[in-house]
Amino acid sequence: MVDDRLLERERQQIEQIRQLDFEELQVEEVDDFHDSSDDDDRAATGADSSNQLTFDTCLASLHTYLGDVEDTHNRMAFLEGGAILTLPLFYLDGVVLFPEATLPLRVIKPNFIAAAERALSQVDVPYTIGVVRVFREPDNGRITFATIGTTAEIRQYRRLEDGSLNVVTRGQQRFRLRRRWIDVEGVPCGEIQIIQEDLPLRTPRDVFETLGCVSNLSQSLSHTLPSNSSSRGYGIRDNDSDATSEESFESELSPTERRIHQSVIDFAYGCDIMDESTSSDDDKSAFQSDIQSRRPHLNDSDSIGNWKQSENVGLRIGKSSALGRQSHRGEGSKMCWRNELSQFRRTSRAFLPHWVYRMYDSYCLAQRAADKWKQIVGTPNMDGLVKKPDLLSFYIASKIPVSESTRQELLEIDGVSYRLRREIELLESFDLVRCKTCKTAIAKRSDMLVMSSEGPLGAYVNPHGCVHEILTLNKANGLALYGPAETEYSWFPGYAWTVASCSICETHMGWLFTATKKKLKPKSFWGIRSSQVAEGTC
Repeated sequence: MVDDRLLERERQQIEQIRQLDFEELQVEEVDDFHDSSDDDDRAATGADSSNQLTFDTCLASLHTYLGDVEDTHNRMAFLEGGAILTLPLFYLDGVVLFPEATLPLRVIKPNFIAAAERALSQVDVPYTIGVVRVFREPDNGRITFATIGTTAEIRQYRRLEDGSLNVVTRGQQRFRLRRRWIDVEGVPCGEIQIIQEDLPLRTPRDVFETLGCVSNLSQSLSHTLPSNSSSRGYGIRDNDSDATSEESFESELSPTERRIHQSVIDFAYGCDIMDESTSSDDDKSAFQSDIQSRRPHLNDSDSIGNWKQSENVGLRIGKSSALGRQSHRGEGSKMCWRNELSQFRRTSRAFLPHWVYRMYDSYCLAQRAADKWKQIVGTPNMDGLVKKPDLLSFYIASKIPVSESTRQELLEIDGVSYRLRREIELLESFDLVRCKTCKTAIAKRSDMLVMSSEGPLGAYVNPHGCVHEILTLNKANGLALYGPAETEYSWFPGYAWTVASCSICETHMGWLFTATKKKLKPKSFWGIRSSQVAEGTC
């Protein structure tokens, strides 16, 4: 039933394309690029730009330029982790396939045609191929095969009269490439082992107990926190006694206890904003001096002893977690800590405090990643995947606007929480798009434009069988156009494409797409090849 609805939706969208073809073609001139002085004020270009779109972004994800394709029906169940099998192998330059991502293929080389035909006819793992990235070493130019790839299931295909095939595949599971060879029929094959994916980590509920050692405060608290601070969902739900305001909490403390409480909060805040993996010894000394200056002047000898003990434990925790910590720039405000004090009013039954567990809580990280994506990119909305951190980590990795080598790095990361933490770091540091060859700045983060329902970055294939992963931009600088605008085989229905190269090093960077319909917006946009994006972009 679901497949029928999807097919009907696709038929309706294809009909929209045909109706567009009946309209009179009118090529619009590309507007001069507007001033970018307000770029820094835009929180999410994807969201802002979508208000100006009349283009149906669902059309790009259908890959209608491949023509009519036939659906496959005998879908294969997921393979168990650790399983070893042999698959026809597709090795692609400039492409990194992730689970759940779409990969179109124009199969014209005889060995790949044989590989696709074998996948369509094999019984043990029907309609399945292995996809790995191939690249040239920058030092010696040697061709290298990635050791981690992704299985892809053929969802649609079409045989053409010249013997070639048009294929639409979807990523399924990661694998390790054990060995590869060309068989007697010329088919590239690979022995692969399916990677066993870990389950998303959640902070155990019984790790923390309510902090009630100070004057039995939980019995006398009555005011609740604002709803926006209690609904953040970090994997541990607060009960009624935990959901209290800062004022109500501190009102029950004695002056001595209040000073201890404030110092602990200041210390926790400082730990979270300090990146110990990159800070110098001087920075750490200054930080510890700041903590010393915040120490309360206590008269009670027992209280002084307790303070020293808690301070030593805190410093020991901070040092032991230095290698695994990521800084929370932009989010570590003291207001944020005060809004989440219910978390700090829990005492750990383990050695580590709550914020350490939160760094590895997949559900907490998934919420942070989705929020960061909404802030930086805008669309598509990731909120629906927050409760599925494993899928979210792959989805963001397949759409994040970074270089192909960085995407390969994300594919090779084992562990949902580690992958999400790396993606958050990349989203926070993403600023400029640069040419891989000469490092010329081409665009800013705020220039991103989402022209596909799948996000700002997607894979497309040209008539010659070359697959390109492109990042769509509202505007770009330092690019030169070559040749006339062409409408044939356009990846975006209603747009003509023109080859664009770096004006400094003349490397082929991508294409300029210009509208051929008067009412179509945007009137123009750029598609930049991720394989030509510099590492320093992020």
